[in-house]
Amino acid sequence: MGQIQALRGTRDILADEIGYWQQIEAIASDRLAKAGYAEIRTPIFEQTELFERGIGEATDVVGKEMYTFSDRGDRSITLRPEGTAGVVRAYIQNKLQAAGGVQRLWYAGPMFRYERPQAGRQRQFHQIGVEVLGSDDPRADVETIAIAHDILQRLGLQNLHLDLNSVGDLEDRQRYRQALVDYLTPYRAELDPDSQDRLTRNPLRILDSKDRRTQEIAADAPKIFEHLGDRSRQHFDRVQQLLADLGIPYQLNHRLVRGLDYYTHTAFEIISDDLGAQATVCGGGRYDGLVAELGGPSTPAVGWAMGVERLILLLQQLGGAVETALDFYIVSRGARAEAVALQLACQLRQHGLSAELDLSGSAFGKQFKRADRSGAKACLILGDEEVAQDRVQLKWLATGEQEAIARADLFDKIEQLRGQLDR
Repeated sequence: MGQIQALRGTRDILADEIGYWQQIEAIASDRLAKAGYAEIRTPIFEQTELFERGIGEATDVVGKEMYTFSDRGDRSITLRPEGTAGVVRAYIQNKLQAAGGVQRLWYAGPMFRYERPQAGRQRQFHQIGVEVLGSDDPRADVETIAIAHDILQRLGLQNLHLDLNSVGDLEDRQRYRQALVDYLTPYRAELDPDSQDRLTRNPLRILDSKDRRTQEIAADAPKIFEHLGDRSRQHFDRVQQLLADLGIPYQLNHRLVRGLDYYTHTAFEIISDDLGAQATVCGGGRYDGLVAELGGPSTPAVGWAMGVERLILLLQQLGGAVETALDFYIVSRGARAEAVALQLACQLRQHGLSAELDLSGSAFGKQFKRADRSGAKACLILGDEEVAQDRVQLKWLATGEQEAIARADLFDKIEQLRGQLDR
């Protein structure tokens, strides 16, 4: 019988990589908590209608990429392709607006899209995202961008830049849509097949095409900025001024429209120059109409999502694996010594120290080799002789220094040596 393999577009995250994930999650969680954001966890699958109404039936996500199926109750269910729609559904269903004020929420978890697997994007991929619901103030737009900027800086990422645009409000977009269709229609035969289809369904997405000829045609297309109303211009001007005040550099990208129908006003992407075609590590914007579209009260909102896999690719390019510092590796040999070693491992962990217990039962020499490879700062050694004398050998792996310590004095000794362990 053949081996069962992971499905194409999914992958296992193994121990030699997990440190990167934990580092990203820890930094994001810390920075978001300091900014007053509360974590929210929504279901991995939802009613299909949520994404059709929220994301837009004319988008590629809904039209081509969703994992949709009928459950045993003959209901149409979809694995979430993005996080915002589920958070908004939870906001409405749980009446979070009743608390008043602004709701600052963040989430992390897997998303699912049926597309060609590639570096940094699998069919099951992971995002960290934020949503700010209840404020139409441009400061909310800039606060979310500033937090993303802060997280990426604390991760040590380099060669990133912020692309910024405004897609206006619904009326602005309707005016622009018509202007874009009028411009592109004479070129229809020269557009790539996807763009020909989008011309009637979702013409703004043509601006995102990767086809070279379509890009050449789109380069001279009308700019949405030329079709913004006074309110939209004022909002966008304020966003730019606030970014400048914070010293966050940006560049205007009039072709940036994002891929989902719910965006209004500010749209932005943080892009890496080190990732080739799959360059966006964080993207988002304002979506003032989505809550009402999904049956809730009229509620302005803004948010973003980061692709965790792409962040990890960048961290790996910086060099050096993320290592989990281990305080003690415990080596033991003999039935009585092995029992005592287990007790010591548990006691060390209760004292807030990390300890790995060698369970192999092999000769001391082999256990010592594993201790050296473990990355631990110190090794505790127990044999029948140590147990008989009620002591333990403490060996510093970096220097090879070793001393015998009475078991009763071990934890007092460890407290004296905390400085060495913390280095």
